[in-house]
Order: sequence, then C-alpha cells, then structure tokens
Amino acid sequence: MTKQEFQQLTQNTVLLDGATGSNLMAAGMPRGICTEAWILDHKEIFQNLQDQYIKAGSRILCAPTFGGNRISLSLHGLQDRLEEMNRTLLSYAKETAQGRAYIAGDITTTGKMMQPSGEMTYEKAFDVYCEQLSVLRDAGADLILAETMINIEETLAALDAARSVCDLPVMCTMTVEADGSIFSGGNIIEAVAALEAAGADAVGVNCSVGPDQLVSVIRNIRETVSVPVIAKPNAGMPFIDDQGNAIYHMGPQEFAGHLLELSRQGATILGGCCGTTPEYIRAVSSLLNL
Repeated sequence: MTKQEFQQLTQNTVLLDGATGSNLMAAGMPRGICTEAWILDHKEIFQNLQDQYIKAGSRILCAPTFGGNRISLSLHGLQDRLEEMNRTLLSYAKETAQGRAYIAGDITTTGKMMQPSGEMTYEKAFDVYCEQLSVLRDAGADLILAETMINIEETLAALDAARSVCDLPVMCTMTVEADGSIFSGGNIIEAVAALEAAGADAVGVNCSVGPDQLVSVIRNIRETVSVPVIAKPNAGMPFIDDQGNAIYHMGPQEFAGHLLELSRQGATILGGCCGTTPEYIRAVSSLLNL
C-alpha cells in the first residue's frame, strides 16, 4: 500500500479489527505464554478469528506479530526464530485476507524502560524495530501499526525505524489515561504532534480505558493533527475475577454507540482492543453504515 492509497482509504471511516489475545485465550490459549508461538501451533483458530473480523467489516487486520521483536521474544528463548516467526505469522494473516483486507505489520513496546528511567536507549530501540520491521516489509505487510506504546521516545524510535526500512504507511497509537496522560509521562496531545511531525500517517489511542472515557481525548487529538485519528479502545474497564481473568461488561451495541461518538469527535480509523470480538466490529459497522 502506498501512502497515497492509505490517504484515499482513510478519507472515509475505516474499520480495524478487534482484540486478538483475549479471543485466543477464550479459545484455549494459556496465560503467560508466548502468544506468537501459540498461534504458530494453532493456525486454524487464529485464521478463523481473522476471517470473522473481515466478515464483520474490518478493512485492516493486524498480523499477529505484536510481541515479535527480539527483546520480547528473548523472554521465551525465541529470539533466534525472529525472522521465521514474523514471516510466517504475517503470511497467516495474508492467507486469511485473500485481498479482502489490508494487513498491518503489528509492533509494540519492547517492555523496557527508556533512559533516564531505564537502560533502553533510542539507538537500541531503533535497531530492535529495524530488525523486526525489515522482516515484515519483506513478508509483504501492506502498512505498519505501532500500537499500545507507552513512551513517546520509544514510539518515535519505532516510527523512525519504519521510515528508514520502508515506504509503507505507518500508524501509531499510544495507551493513555482518561485525561490523556501517558503512563510513562507526558500527554497524548504532545505525543501525537511529535509523531505527525516525524512522519506518522495516522495517530491516536488504543487499549487504554473504555470508549466512553475517550471523548475529550479524541476531540483534542483531532484539533491538534491533520492526519487521520485512530480510536481502538477496550470494551470498557474490566474487573478481575477470582481466577484472575479480566471481565468486560460493555456489550457490542453499547461499545458501538460510544465509537459513533468518537467518530463524531473526529476519529476515522476505528477498532476494538481488549475484550472486543467480531460482534463488536459488526455492531460498529452496522451503526455507522459502513
């Protein structure tokens, strides 16, 4: 996908997919393991989920490469399989889409604190992202999504890495509190302005809080940037049950109603994060007449 094609696609509202991890856990994936490795062994379950998202209205799907950077894979002793895993996982998504949806090479935080709070430097983060993104580029990603980011310096390193290895459109979303503050410090308004200036093709928020708490955040982002705005929230705020499971009470119709409001506030790229299913995307698609 060229940047011009992305601009044309996002002139009108476009739907991302919904959650992956919470749906895979509902399908039997244990907690605490490497999601990417589990998907390699359960291709049919993953592809069935993505097929449901396409049928529900998703036009952009996330390849299951979320934790596919070297640092995250090293936590499971899988760093030497980085190229194989990212290439194969992206191929699963493309095989499912069959031209019905675009496939985003999905990346996220390394999980390491950036200096001065931690030991991660911009240069090291840049190299880590370049490695993963080069594989995703060669595997045929249509665009790049850096999501669930919690630090602006690391997000800029990911964006700069993407721009250095490919000409694909790059979307960036960060996780925020209801007041727009970023977990590692700073706020989303400063962050999206910096990301747009650095060349991001779309910016916004994902995960975070429920969609009902993001109205002012999305409105303020829309007033700050000229690129498309992304809203990919959770299905409300969960509570944790006795077994340690996150339980989300916001249903598909309520979720869709809140995303309609976020659309009115200026978000044109919409999707769901934790707790959402294809039914949530279908409800949004129906309510927005997409």
